[in-house]
Formats: sequence, structure tokens, C-alpha cells
Amino acid sequence: MTVQAPIDPKHAAASHKAPRVQVYWTAVTYKTVIVYILIVVALLLGVIYLISPELYTTTYHRVTNAIAATDTENLLISQTQAKFVNLDGKVQIKKVNSVQWVTADFKTLLDKGDFVQTGADSFARITFGDGTTYTVKSDTLVTVEENHTASNKPTSVAVRISTGSVDLATPNWSSPDSKAAVNVEDASAQLHQNSRASVKNDPQSNNREIVVSTGSAEVQRGGEKIELTQWEKASFNTGGMMQRSNVLAPPSLVEPLNLAPIINEHPKTTPVHFEWKAAQDAVSYTVRLSTTTSFRSIVKQAKVTTNTADLAGLDPGDYFWNVTAQDAKKQNSEVSETFQFTLVAQGKSQDMLLEIDGTQLHGRVAEIVGRTEPGAALIVNGQSVPNIAADGTFRHFTEPLEPGQHTISIIGSNRRGGTAKQQVSIVVPK
Repeated sequence: MTVQAPIDPKHAAASHKAPRVQVYWTAVTYKTVIVYILIVVALLLGVIYLISPELYTTTYHRVTNAIAATDTENLLISQTQAKFVNLDGKVQIKKVNSVQWVTADFKTLLDKGDFVQTGADSFARITFGDGTTYTVKSDTLVTVEENHTASNKPTSVAVRISTGSVDLATPNWSSPDSKAAVNVEDASAQLHQNSRASVKNDPQSNNREIVVSTGSAEVQRGGEKIELTQWEKASFNTGGMMQRSNVLAPPSLVEPLNLAPIINEHPKTTPVHFEWKAAQDAVSYTVRLSTTTSFRSIVKQAKVTTNTADLAGLDPGDYFWNVTAQDAKKQNSEVSETFQFTLVAQGKSQDMLLEIDGTQLHGRVAEIVGRTEPGAALIVNGQSVPNIAADGTFRHFTEPLEPGQHTISIIGSNRRGGTAKQQVSIVVPK
């Protein structure tokens, strides 16, 4: 008889345990992978060089040419794609192959099918490869519909407005067959070169309109076609015919000059004088001041019946201003061009040297001769004086002036924060 020792339950349980499998891994970054690839390529090139120098030379040139061709192709693609050149407020985009809205930035390149949406008090300016510019106003949704901007060929760019408004400006194209358009509902407004227009789509009021401010455009809707010239408008609603009409032209701004500094000892209480050319058929004007180019916040607004306004209560700083005209039928013009000025607080201890030695007319161009402090900056009628000698003397030629009397303002600032202003009168004969 065989006697067997009793089995220990602990050992029995241990003998039936499943074997353990342990897995080890190491995290490798993309940078490390690239380094390893470069090392392998360098080793291969070294082996090729030792075996056959001629084969090494051929292989090296093929690799470098491939890399250069890829870089050139990427550069050409980035140059022909649309991109943002101005962003203000909340601007979002949704790429054609994405379902997510993201915040736009200056690195973003736009492709056909991409959506751009601006929020309240926001705007975005988009430039295409052919130089065409679209300014997307606030509360607007647009889609990039065309972007054919290959070099040495006619270009074709277009956006569609789902809701809101867009301003369009075209350059002087290298090819006369180039096209730039804004599409709204079932209509397309195609601008000619060196033209500007404003296109609006308001689905809630069932109103669409295209206004040409410079140059000309062609508006086509089904079998209808309308040619528009400066300050003409095409308007329509769903199911209705297109209507062409004249619009009130906005006034031309006169003073303050664009980019001009205004120097006051007491800027808060000293009124700033605003002036513009009277618009035909206008009975009133609305002048607006803002600290942003999009006029998100209106600092001052005044409605007047003359072509001038004096506004006080402004703190020192940079401002933007424009004017809208209104006729007897309560129809408003497009907004005028926007000018910028800087309000500077001037103390007596900050005076600087600025003297005008003489002026001379050369046809319709005025020559201003004077002297200031070395290293100072000067602005003559909104234009920067590029050449100031080491001793402070300067000589500046203005842009051609219209016949009549002109007051030329010379404004300077030095490195100590001092400012000075001089004015001279010029009469240009007819």
C-alpha cells in the first residue's frame, strides 16, 4: 500500500495560478524619431560616399532638390491662399473638413469651402493672393466659394454672404480676365478692377443690396443683369425684380487730417474741430468718434446740419472718425472714409524748436523749408517728412494741391515728448 503525504492547500492554490505577463515600453517623442531618421540618413550617405563618391553626389543633389521643391511648393501655396490681415473682436472660422468652430488668427489660411463668422462689434479683413480684399462686418457669416489665384493666369475669387455685410475692394489685376465676386442668395456681384462695393444680405427683412462706391460692377441674378457705376445701388428681395437706383454719396473728410496729431494744453476742455466737404442733396450729417477702427465703442457722436462740428471732452490718445450724410428722404449715405488722429497734451515745459524759413510753389506742389531739433519727427499735412538733416534742417514737397488757398500744418515731436505746430498759407493759382 502506498502512502501519500497530504497536499497543502496553499501550495495547491499557488500551483494553479495563471502565469503573469509583464509589458515594458518607452515613450519616444517626435523629435527623437526625427533625430534617429537623420542619423540613419547620414550613415547611409556616409556609406554611399565611401563606396562610390559619384553615386553620393547624385543622391545628395536629388535629396536637396526634392526638399527645395517641397519648400517652394509650400511657399507658393501659402502665397495664393487667402489670409487675415485685420482681426477685431470675436472672429471664428470652420474649416471645410471640420465640424468645429475655432478662433481665427493671423496664421490661419483660408481654403474653398471655409466658413468665417464675426460676432457683434467685430470685423475681419481677408486678402486673397491676387490682392482682392474682403472686409467682413459685424454679425456676418460668409463662405469662401472660389480661390483660383495661380500665377500668370486669370484669377477668380468669391465669397458668399449667408447673413450680414461685406465690403469688397479689387486691385489693378495683371490679367484683365480676372474676377472677384460676392454672392448673395441667387445673385452674384462681380466687380471690375480698381473698384469698391458694399454688399448686404438681411434674410430677416428679406432685403439684399449692392452699392458701388468706386469703379463699376456687374450684378447678375438669373436672366437679369445690371451694370452699376459709382454711387449706384442694386436691391432686391426674394421673388422680386432687381431695382437700380442712385445713392447719396458720403462726404469727403477735410480736418483733422489723417494721422495728424492735435496738440492742446488742455485737451479735455478744448474742442476739436471737425470739417468735411458738403455732400450733394444732404440735409444733415452724423459724425462719429471711436478708439477702434471697427467703431466697436463710440466715444462721441453728433448730428449736425452743417459740414463742421466742434467736439470737446476727449482724453489724450488715438481716435478714428467718419461721417454719414442724410438727405431729405431720410436716406443715409455710405460711411465716409475713416481718418485717424492723435490728441496730445502739450505742456509749456515740453516746447520744441520748429521754425519755417520759407515756402515756394513749383506748379501745384508746395516746397516747405525750415529747421527743427535733430532727431525730431515732422508731419506736413498728414505726410511724414522722411529727410531731416543732422543739424535739424529739412525740405519737404507736398502732394499736388488744387487751385485756391491752402493752410499747411507742420507738426513736430521730439524725443523728450515735446511737440510744436506751425501753419503757413499757400495760394495755388488757377
